Amino acid sequence: MNDEKWRNDVARDTERLKTAERNRRSLLAQTVFLGSLSVLFIVPLLAGAYLGRWLDSQGDGYTVRWTMNLIILGLALGIFNVYFFIRKYW
Repeated sequence: MNDEKWRNDVARDTERLKTAERNRRSLLAQTVFLGSLSVLFIVPLLAGAYLGRWLDSQGDGYTVRWTMNLIILGLALGIFNVYFFIRKYW
């Protein structure tokens, strides 16, 4: 009985290892995933910087009020994008 239990456990563990090996992500898939994360993070940040700079240039004098506020907003939006993307696809 003990020998039979040991064989079943070994067979189950072997199958789990084979399944894990088949489902392992390749280097290319990991690179694409990290690239997607970087785009999801950088695009809102840069969009906020450019939009804020343009809004600041429309007023009189030198100010960075819109630029700083929209960079912070873009940073927060990028963090949320990355968080939700990881929750959905990881």
